[in-house]
Formats: sequence, structure tokens, C-alpha cells
Amino acid sequence: MSRTLGVLISGRGSNLQVILDAIDEGRLDAYVAIVISNKNDAPGLERARKAGATTAVLSHEDYDSREAFDEAVLGRLSEHDVEVVCLAGFMRILSPVLVRAFPNRILNIHPSLLPAFVGLHAQKQAVEHGVKVSGCTVHLVDEELDHGPILLQQTVPVLEDDTEETLSARILEQEHKLYTEAIRLVLDGKVRVDGRRAIIET
Repeated sequence: MSRTLGVLISGRGSNLQVILDAIDEGRLDAYVAIVISNKNDAPGLERARKAGATTAVLSHEDYDSREAFDEAVLGRLSEHDVEVVCLAGFMRILSPVLVRAFPNRILNIHPSLLPAFVGLHAQKQAVEHGVKVSGCTVHLVDEELDHGPILLQQTVPVLEDDTEETLSARILEQEHKLYTEAIRLVLDGKVRVDGRRAIIET
């Protein structure tokens, strides 16, 4: 497997920055070939440009279907020979067009211990449900929302006085540690998928 990454973003790109820093510091042997955003004002685009990465903006509003948009994204990824796709705050549900083009090679990080609290505002859901432990999950993307085989998880305690914002900040710290490790495992060929399970081989 080549070690060429494509990163999809919609916002600030903090997890993108972690990936770029890990590569720059030699902690992750990979190359970010392209960063694609569906929003032209995403701050993460500037992060990518400062790191010398190629960027592209494809607005989903310019396409008449999710599939058509994903076809365009797939075209850009293919142009840059991307092997593994990393979702870094990409606020779009992927269609089968993309998922089937990269089987078990699209990673996402989600701010809960999946399968709990899928979708948006997972941290708010955790606080409202009164759970004592939350965290983050890196998983492989399949055709269902926040559903694919789980690669790595990290727990974060939920404090009595936590708000969505305070819990989000602590979870994000763990996201930054977890994501590059999961990417490394996939690039190193250490992940084997068996049904719903992602098995880490040593």
C-alpha cells in the first residue's frame, strides 16, 4: 500500500493539523497529496496551504445529488493517487460512490465511544444523558452513519459540571493523539476486517 493520504475537511481542520505535524516531525510516514473542503471558507484550507499541501474546494451545493458530489471528490482523489482517505471534521455523509472506491481505507474520528451517540453534537448528547464516561473513536467508514469497524477508542471522564464545550475540549485532546496512531496502523497493513470487527495485527 502506498502512503498517500487525501484529507476531507469542512471546518477548522485541527485534526488535519495534527496529521500534518506528525508527518513533518517524522512520527507518521505518510504524504498528504490533497486536502478537499466542501466549504471555501474552511480555516483548515489555510492550514493545508501553509504546510504546502495541495487544496481543492468542491461545494456540495454545486451538485444535484450526494452521489454526484462524491463522484467529483473521487475524481480529485484519483488524480492524486490517494490510497487512504481521512475525514477530519468533514460534515457530509458519504455515499456508496466513495465508500466502495476505498473499501476499509476511509477513516473517521468521532467524539464519542461508538456505537453510543452517533451523528452531530455527540458531546452534548453525552452530557444530556448523564453518562460518566465518554471519549472518541477512530473507525473505518462504511455505508452507514458512524457505523464502520472500530479501530481505536480512548475514554474521557464526564465531570459533573461539564458542558458540551468543556467536554468537547478534553475529547479533542484525545482525538489528536488517537488519529495518527490509527492512520499508521492502516498504512502499515496492521488492520484486518472480519465482519463488524477491525482486528489489529501485531
